[in-house]
Amino acid sequence: MGEFLGTFILTLFGCSSVACAVLFGEYGSIFQIGLVWGLGVSLAVYMTRYLSCAHLNPAVSVAMVLAGRMKAKKLPCYLVAQLLGALVAGLALYGLFSASIAHYEQIHNIVRGTAASVDTARMFGEFYPNPGDSAAVVSMPLAIAAEAFGTFLLVLIIFFLTEGCNVGRPSEPLQPLFVGLTVASIIFFIAPLTQAGLNPARDFGPRAVAYFCGWGKAALPDTVGGWFWVYVLGPIGGGVVAAGVFRFIVEPVLVAKNKADGCCCK
Repeated sequence: MGEFLGTFILTLFGCSSVACAVLFGEYGSIFQIGLVWGLGVSLAVYMTRYLSCAHLNPAVSVAMVLAGRMKAKKLPCYLVAQLLGALVAGLALYGLFSASIAHYEQIHNIVRGTAASVDTARMFGEFYPNPGDSAAVVSMPLAIAAEAFGTFLLVLIIFFLTEGCNVGRPSEPLQPLFVGLTVASIIFFIAPLTQAGLNPARDFGPRAVAYFCGWGKAALPDTVGGWFWVYVLGPIGGGVVAAGVFRFIVEPVLVAKNKADGCCCK
């Protein structure tokens, strides 16, 4: 329940901000959209962290298993709940804005399912290069690297924020706020390249809705499986690397530092 509700909330809030920017011009910059995403993440974590620890992201769940913070047998349940939460959020988004999307397509002479309909499909799933930034030049390897690097930073910072041996971490009531600010900060510099997915569930759920609601292949960023390599494999790979770096490099240093200072990790 926690993973379903939390992923639903962050996906709905975030994708709705993109929809409002595309359809109504309500957000004038990536800064504003990033802040809405960050707020959605913070609220989702506050809502659900005592239900499921609020991973809300397959990349985070995989990293937690590899770092020894969650038993592997729980992973399938987490992944299914996250995917379902994002899928339902995509359905809710389409239900709320379907009439406005159709009107937007009509006045801009966009035929849904054609290459031009990427302009509206980007409200659901991510694309590279970002359709909203004509200056971006992004190859698939660069897109994979950007998504992996962004997710690496996100997961590594989550470990730092929640590690008991890190005595400099913010207090527990503030941790969800800092997770949201981390997401927003990463979006500010990754989104111009790939729209900053950072979360396979958040990408796959709404993208599937777009695919089956008329966009078809236009809902996919290319014809060579880029949605999988960039927005699924990239974030999970970044999370795996972050788990390894923290567990085998950072955590031993934190533990040793605490012992040297006479402190106890909790």
